[in-house]
Amino acid sequence: MILIALGSNINGPWGSPRQTVEMALHMLNQFPLRLVKSSSLLITEPFGVVNQPQFVNAVALVETKMPAESLIRKLHMIERQAGRRRGKRWGPRTLDLDILDYHGLIKHKRQLVQKALILPHPGIAERRFVLEPIREIAPRWRHPKTRATAHAMIQKL
Repeated sequence: MILIALGSNINGPWGSPRQTVEMALHMLNQFPLRLVKSSSLLITEPFGVVNQPQFVNAVALVETKMPAESLIRKLHMIERQAGRRRGKRWGPRTLDLDILDYHGLIKHKRQLVQKALILPHPGIAERRFVLEPIREIAPRWRHPKTRATAHAMIQKL
């Protein structure tokens, strides 16, 4: 199971945050990706830096034969097409796409590699805006490290 988090809180070339997330979902259903299922769109308060507009968030379940490293490069390309310019951590963005889980793969950051892909996404358990959509579209999903369900993690928040 491959789970992708989507979020947007400022207008970009694809329109409003809602339109941007909807377009990103469309982009996640183009070869070599196949969108299997997507959650409802959620309006959420910002995480980390709170002095910014609310986010539109969703989670998508996708299929692909691409390895995780190729998938993250593809997601970054989609972000750039949506007008994403990396700046302040947790700051406003036209589009943010993160791999939450890639077939249960556990991948740690290597000390010398700054932007190494870490799997599963290290912030899942603290982020209701990804846990609720996961619970909606993949209620039997379990965190690859802790084996906790999204529902159990929400209960702890």
